[in-house]
Amino acid sequence: MGRLNLLLVWSLSLTLFLNYLHPTSAQLSPNHYANICPNLESIVRQAVTNKSQQTFVTVPATLRLFFHDCFVQGCDASVLIASTGNNQAEKDHQDNLSLAGDGFDTVIKAKAAVDAVPQCRNKVSCADILALATRDVIALSSGPSYTVELGRFDGLVSRATDVNGRLPQPTNNLNQLNSLFAANGLTQTDMIALSGAHTLGFSHCSKFASRIYSTPVDPTLNKQYVAQLQQMCPRNVDPRIAINMDPTTPRKFDNVYYQNLQQGKGLFTSDQILFTDPRSRNTVNSFASSTNVFNSNFVAAMTKLGRVGVKTARNGKIRTDCSVL
Repeated sequence: MGRLNLLLVWSLSLTLFLNYLHPTSAQLSPNHYANICPNLESIVRQAVTNKSQQTFVTVPATLRLFFHDCFVQGCDASVLIASTGNNQAEKDHQDNLSLAGDGFDTVIKAKAAVDAVPQCRNKVSCADILALATRDVIALSSGPSYTVELGRFDGLVSRATDVNGRLPQPTNNLNQLNSLFAANGLTQTDMIALSGAHTLGFSHCSKFASRIYSTPVDPTLNKQYVAQLQQMCPRNVDPRIAINMDPTTPRKFDNVYYQNLQQGKGLFTSDQILFTDPRSRNTVNSFASSTNVFNSNFVAAMTKLGRVGVKTARNGKIRTDCSVL
């Protein structure tokens, strides 16, 4: 019996030691920086607030940046890395060229504000700053606030080729969307909730032109909405022109996105399919009818998204410059 107890103690000690050397995503904790940088959240929030007062684009740009980061190699701030002569980074992949610069600038400004505090300098990861900034822009646009789990390290690689096939496309159907999200441990309900981020932001006309100029026009689109889109996006429109994803409340984080889908006003095929496909319609109706139901599901999905591919001290680092590996 004594020998058995000794073996159990030795086994437990070895497990704890290995976990210390190779921590898992379970390392994430809301209190990770409590003793390292105790005012972190208020510092980031103030920087994000200042930035958003300069331009509203800060809000959708930061939210989209977080999503694009987490879906490629996990939430490790690899999307922030600048390309070099011998490496094309994630941000320069075709699917990321439309990421607005204000999202990147938000993280840069928040990082500078954090590093201006001697106790915090170079001790907070860019990945965690992006996660906090994302929560803050949602709250600033009347969306739900929530607790952010912290303790991510920044990734050690950023390759454009890693983006291939990882991000949803405007033309995706429900099966394709579910497959992309399932690859990141997210359910169909999570996918529909996260799609609600399209209540903010904008899109260039080229992303949906085929829906409004096909023969016949996409029958799932509201006819009056088609006329509005054709007016805002004529056939040879300036490629820099962009329009709101949510034609009703474009600057407010709310559940109107789902009410728009019920009316045939989903801008992308991948938006409208959530209502036209019977497998997802009930969830859309549920979110459309209750702000609280949508908010709670969105927060749950964002929390799960924030755990995707988390890096540790073993396979990550804390960058002194978010754009340089």
